[in-house]
Amino acid sequence: MKDIELKLVSELMKNSRRSDRDLAKTIGVSQPTVSRLLKKLEKDGTVKEYTTIPDFRKLGVSLLALTFIRIHEIEKTTRVIENMKESLPEAVMFERGLGLGYDGVIVSFHEDYSSYVGFRKRMRECCSEFSGAEGFLISLDAKDHFYPVTFATLAQQLLVLRKR
Repeated sequence: MKDIELKLVSELMKNSRRSDRDLAKTIGVSQPTVSRLLKKLEKDGTVKEYTTIPDFRKLGVSLLALTFIRIHEIEKTTRVIENMKESLPEAVMFERGLGLGYDGVIVSFHEDYSSYVGFRKRMRECCSEFSGAEGFLISLDAKDHFYPVTFATLAQQLLVLRKR
């Protein structure tokens, strides 16, 4: 990816509602260049969607949970995921991977701790292929986050990684 394309993606991650003219001014190219690059990045799948990120606390969510799991039978994972989508609507992401002795992670949002406990109970009932679940809870109500992950933070990190 060219530097100018990376800068454009970074700026879009910070605020995807900006005009092509504003983006052009920020990254130092012409507005037609931004329009052409955007079409290219959309067509090749680099830019997948434009979206809004709400303040989840204002939507009644106070916890973000990372639940690390072991998967007994990897070949049954697809069936388990379909079952999980119905039984665990709080789960917003499930990914397989490796680390800390676990095979996967489930990311979920919860109103409070008791709703997380209910989530874990339903997870044990619906997903017997999972075991050894360990959770890490992040309070969205905390007044001082050390280094909050936002798309603006991620966008800046993309540019930093490119310089290395």
